[in-house]
Amino acid sequence: MLKRNRKPTCPGEILKHHYLKPREVSQKTFSSGIGISQKHLSRIVTGHARLEPDVAVRIAKSLGTTTAFWVNLQAAVDVWTAEQAYEGWRPQEIYQAKKIAAACSAR
Repeated sequence: MLKRNRKPTCPGEILKHHYLKPREVSQKTFSSGIGISQKHLSRIVTGHARLEPDVAVRIAKSLGTTTAFWVNLQAAVDVWTAEQAYEGWRPQEIYQAKKIAAACSAR
């Protein structure tokens, strides 16, 4: 798999530029419509807060998208962040899988 050189775009930025702006919906109106505070939505949009699954469900239902779309955007950011944090880390040991055939015949 190719290594990503830059941090993935946060889901809040995609929400703002690809969904709210084209629909001319303010963050204040949208946050009220999905039942979260304007401050919390602003933190999601700026990437200072994670997009949790319960909010992803509300966003998806309000915009006619899927929850998985929003959750996957957040997961990409989370994975990139974790990989950056552990870039030089190496395990003390690598645990190899035993052959499947041997495991099946033992049953």
